[in-house]
Amino acid sequence: MTPIVPLDRSQEAAFRAVVDGKAKPPGALGKVEDLAVRLALIAGRPDPTFDKALLLVFAGDHGLNESGVSAYPSAVTTAMVATLLAGKASANAFAGAVGARVMVVDAGVDADLPPHPALIDAKVRKGTRNAERGPALTPAEVESALARGGAIARNAVEADGVQVLAVGEMGIGNSASAALVLHRLAPAPLADCIGLGAGHDPQGLARKHAVLAAAAARSDATDPREVLAQFGGLEIIAMAGAILGAAAARTPVLIDGFIASTAALAAIRLDPACADFCIFTHRSAEKGHAVVLAAAGADPLLDLSMRLGEGTGALLALPMVRAAAALLREVASLDDVLAGRL
Repeated sequence: MTPIVPLDRSQEAAFRAVVDGKAKPPGALGKVEDLAVRLALIAGRPDPTFDKALLLVFAGDHGLNESGVSAYPSAVTTAMVATLLAGKASANAFAGAVGARVMVVDAGVDADLPPHPALIDAKVRKGTRNAERGPALTPAEVESALARGGAIARNAVEADGVQVLAVGEMGIGNSASAALVLHRLAPAPLADCIGLGAGHDPQGLARKHAVLAAAAARSDATDPREVLAQFGGLEIIAMAGAILGAAAARTPVLIDGFIASTAALAAIRLDPACADFCIFTHRSAEKGHAVVLAAAGADPLLDLSMRLGEGTGALLALPMVRAAAALLREVASLDDVLAGRL
């Protein structure tokens, strides 16, 4: 992976002074002011723009689903990928509303997907193995997923001129995989990491707890790469790679809900410098998201009680990112207002 250069914090006081000097009371815009300073640090200048936005929806299937960790069959992943490619998913509607492009990344869907202009073929294998019974992936498969995700993000920035990247996911069973990854990387009690996912009745949730407890008992892995090999999903790992790739290209990454945040935590554990470029966009209603946010030291921008995924929360935060950048570029200084220099 390309090395990530940490932010130059020596400019922080100067950028904060720019924000404080705008025609408003200091601190009156709350978190938006903090976001503006962070965006200036990422861009290395006090007048950044984030007009060209891309949502990457990473898709993959999970062998754990064989053990009944989801209320839905794995075939739903393929169906929802088709819906995204047809422009009819929630993420498509939100992307249209906020001016972002959507691309789907096939990191490990358990189907042969036909070519499509909005589909990136980065398939490592057709779904993971069942982590209840053995490692979900080999170390080589983990490295391949990380590398493919990183290359996709860097290409988006360097070849396509993307200025802000959003990441989301689609994969039946991926809340189960993410719970296991979070359990080890936070670390946190497994029960605190397991939620409803796409929806469970009480019996289904009890089954999910039992399956994941058996999977966790099978391995004591704590090293990030080994945790990803034992329990990870290909879409989660490729998303972590994309976060690392975007950070190496000095581009902000809008992190969606529980699954995407767990991928971001994995990326941070692999290279802590990438945390500077991760903007956690919302607090999900999925149990476990509070755990991953705390582990990542993140204070999300929004709290809308969402738990869909697909990058929907990240897209809803995009206007806030653009507004924070506009505060830097377009709002007059208080000095100019008082001097009549408008």
